[in-house]
Amino acid sequence: MNDNKKIVKRNVKDSVFTSLFQDTKYIVELYKALHPEADYVTEDMIEIVTLKNILTDSLYNDLGFMMDKRLIVLVEAQSTWTVNIIIRGLMYLVQTYQDYIEKEELNIYSSKKLEIPKPELYVIYTGDKKVEEKEISLSEEYFGGDETALDVRVKVITESREGDIINQYVMFTHILNDRVKTHGRTKKAIDETIKICKDRNILKEYLSNHESEVHDIMFSLYDDEQIQKAMMRDARKEGIKEGEMRGRMEGIDAMIANMRKAGISDEMIQNIANMSQRPIS
Repeated sequence: MNDNKKIVKRNVKDSVFTSLFQDTKYIVELYKALHPEADYVTEDMIEIVTLKNILTDSLYNDLGFMMDKRLIVLVEAQSTWTVNIIIRGLMYLVQTYQDYIEKEELNIYSSKKLEIPKPELYVIYTGDKKVEEKEISLSEEYFGGDETALDVRVKVITESREGDIINQYVMFTHILNDRVKTHGRTKKAIDETIKICKDRNILKEYLSNHESEVHDIMFSLYDDEQIQKAMMRDARKEGIKEGEMRGRMEGIDAMIANMRKAGISDEMIQNIANMSQRPIS
């Protein structure tokens, strides 16, 4: 297959986001973009606490980190708008606190008040829909603003100060969208995106140091999402219940992950998938 005809994965922007912020250097830049007053923050104050899916090694949330054991920051990058990010943020936060309590061996049944990090939840939205909200809350979105036993607030970021790491990531997504509109989801769109970003000093250091990795992320013969959608459609046609379908998808994810860990190429995995005689697009 000609390289220019290979297809860019649809979750490209989220994948680049998670790759970028695996490096604590860039997390420090992110934290300073969120808290401009915090010019004292260094890499040794940052601990990554991103939640992972044990079955498939995929991420539950895009980024979670703890700053000096005083603050937990959970961030999602989204190109599709949904207020359900509030529910996801709540679930991420509960699991992150549970992990923290277990790691620190804290006793929640003790009469002594526990010391836990303060939480902050963010969504970086890069889609086309105009979003006016700077913050969304569980109470307002789901319960008409009524006071309830629980409220969760998520700060919404659609733009940032010129040149900071959030602004650069958002600009990267806009340039990618523009190139995909011109060239489709192809290698040419990727190459032009990377070149334009480097020329404009947008994520230049990251793209220069990780260009091969970025290509691997953005450019794949095997699109898990498309295969899952096709298999879900088949399952629905067969009248399989939603819960059972989800269970099957988890099993498929685990199988794919295990094949990759065993060194089986994506092209071979694609061939195996084709042997099932199921459409993949």
